[in-house]
Amino acid sequence: MSGEATMTNGCSHPEPAPDLRLQAVVELAQDMAGALTPLEAVRAAAVRATGALSATMAAVSVWDRESGRLRVLVNHGELAAGEEELPEDESYPVADFPEIVSYLEEHWTTGRLPRAWVQTAEDHPPHTADPHPAAGAFGQQRAAGLRRRGRACCLVAPIVLHGRAWGELYLARAVGLPVFTDADADYATLLAAQISAGLAQTERVADLRRLAFTDGLTGLANRRAVDARLESALKAHNRDNTVVSLVVCDVNGLKRVNDELGHEMGDRLLERFAQQLSLSAARLPGSLAARLGGDEFCLLAEGQKADEVVAVAEELCTRALELTEGEGVACGVASTGDSIGPVTTPDRLFRLADAAQYRAKAARAAHPVVAGRSHGPGLAPDPTVLLADAADPHHRADGRKPGQSGRLGNHDRRRFRGAAHSADPGQLLAAVLAALDQGSERRSSHPADTLARLATVAETSARLLNAVGWWISYVPPGSQLMRTAQHAVYRMTSGPSGNKAQTQRAQIEAPDAVFDLGHYPTTLRAVRGGAFALRAGATGNDPAEEAVMVVSGYRGMVAAGGANPAGGWLVELFADDSTLPLGQASSALRALVAVALSGPASPPPG
Repeated sequence: MSGEATMTNGCSHPEPAPDLRLQAVVELAQDMAGALTPLEAVRAAAVRATGALSATMAAVSVWDRESGRLRVLVNHGELAAGEEELPEDESYPVADFPEIVSYLEEHWTTGRLPRAWVQTAEDHPPHTADPHPAAGAFGQQRAAGLRRRGRACCLVAPIVLHGRAWGELYLARAVGLPVFTDADADYATLLAAQISAGLAQTERVADLRRLAFTDGLTGLANRRAVDARLESALKAHNRDNTVVSLVVCDVNGLKRVNDELGHEMGDRLLERFAQQLSLSAARLPGSLAARLGGDEFCLLAEGQKADEVVAVAEELCTRALELTEGEGVACGVASTGDSIGPVTTPDRLFRLADAAQYRAKAARAAHPVVAGRSHGPGLAPDPTVLLADAADPHHRADGRKPGQSGRLGNHDRRRFRGAAHSADPGQLLAAVLAALDQGSERRSSHPADTLARLATVAETSARLLNAVGWWISYVPPGSQLMRTAQHAVYRMTSGPSGNKAQTQRAQIEAPDAVFDLGHYPTTLRAVRGGAFALRAGATGNDPAEEAVMVVSGYRGMVAAGGANPAGGWLVELFADDSTLPLGQASSALRALVAVALSGPASPPPG
C-alpha cells in the first residue's frame, strides 16, 4: 500500500506503489527498445532498476564463458572507490559466485524464472522466502564485497537469455538503509525478465540493421546501402569535385530461366552474376556492388576516372555473356566525369544510369551505354540525358518547364528507380522499420498495443509488395483456435468459380471464421515463430493451406508468426497476378513480426 511504510532492521522507508512499479517496468521496456546497442540497453536497465527499487547503486554484468569471469558492463549510482560507470576491465571469477549458475537450476527443473535473492553484509546466507537448497554455500564473496564498499545489502537477479545464463542485475543499498524485502526480490525477478526481453530485441534489431543493408540471396549490398553511400559520395562530389560513377545492370533472360528451368535455377543465375559483379568491384577500390532487387544490380564507384569505370563495365558485359543459361546483361553507366550536366542529387544520377540501361536493353546491346557520350546529329543533346531528364518533373535538359512538350514520347521514359512497389527484402525491412518507429511515437501513451504494431507490419509490407490484402490472426494462450483480429482487402479476386462477387463475399465473411490449428500444421508452426510461403499449384503444398488460399482466387501467400505474453499471432499477405514475388520476403517478414511482438504486449480488443 502506497501510504504505509515497511519497518526493516529499525529503519523505515515507503515502498513504491504497485502502479508506480508497473510504470517503471513499462518505462524500462521503452528505454531498452530505444537503445541502439546492447551497452546502451543495459545502461538504461541499470538506471531504471536503481530508481524502481530505491537502490543506491546498480550494476549489470555478463558471464563471459570464454574467460570464465563475470564481467561488469555498467555501474550506476553511488559508486565506491575503484568503480567506474563504464569499466574497461572490472570482472570476477564466476567460481567465486556459483549462485549465478546454481540458482538457474530452478529454471531447468521447473520452467520458472530464476528468482532473485538478497545478501547482507553480515555474511548471512541469501535471503528469500523460498531459499535455494544450496543457499548456505553462497554469499561469502558477496558479503565481503559489500563490507569492502560500505554497503549494507545487495539484491541479485539472474538474467537468462535464449534459455542460458547471460549475467545478472545487481542492486545495493548503503549502510543505514533497510534491507531489501521478499517483495523487492519478486520485483527484481520481473525486472530481470524484462531486461532479458529487451536484450533479445536489441540483438534482433542489430541483426535487422545488418540485414537491411544486405541482399539475402547474393550477399551483396542492397538498395538501402546504395542510397546511403551515394548520398555521401555526392556530398564529396559537390564539395571537391570527386568523380562519382554508377553502373546499372539488368540480367537478361531471367524470366525465361525461371519459366523453363525453375526459380532455383534463376536464383543461381543471379548468384553467379553477383560473383562477377563482385570481381568487377574489386578492380575499383572502394566501390560498392549491390543488388537493387529482382534482376537489377548496380556498381557504385567513387574517386575513379569515368574511363576506368566504363572499362570495367565493358569487361562485366563480356563475362555475363559467358554465364551458363544467361543471355548477358543490359548495362548503363552514368558518371559525373562525363558531359551529363550538374548532378546534385542521387535521384538524377540514378535516372541517368537507368536511362542508359534502358537504351542498352532496347537495343539489345552487348556493351554498356554511357550517358553523355552519344550525341545526336550536329550539336543535338545526348539522347540518354534527354531521356533521363524528360522523366524527371523537376529537371528539363532543354530548359523548358515541366509539362511543355519535348522531343521524347512517353514510351521512352524510364520508370522511376525506387518506385512504390519492391520485392527487395532490404527495402521491405527498411520501410517497415521506419513505419514502426513512426508508429511508436504515436503510441507513446499505449506502448502495449500489439495489434497496432502488427498492423503496421502487415499494411506497409502489403503495399510495398502490391499484395491483394492482409490478415492478422490471434490465438489465445493455451488454445489452438485461431480467429481473425484485423484484415484489409485492396482489390477483388476471382475464385475457382470465376465469380468475383462470391469471392469478395467470402473474403468479407472470413473474419468470422475460427480455425482449429490441429488441422493446419504449417500455420501452427508459423504461430510458434516460423514463416512459410506458398505458390498456387506448387509441388509439396499443404492441401489444407492451399485450399484456404485458392478458394479466394489468390495465387500465392506468405505468412509469419510468433508469440508474446498476450498469445500467438499470425500475419498473412496474399497475392494475385499483379503482386510481386512473395517467397523471398518470408525471412524478412518473420524478423519484422518478431520485432513487432517484442516489448509490452496486449491481446486484441474484444
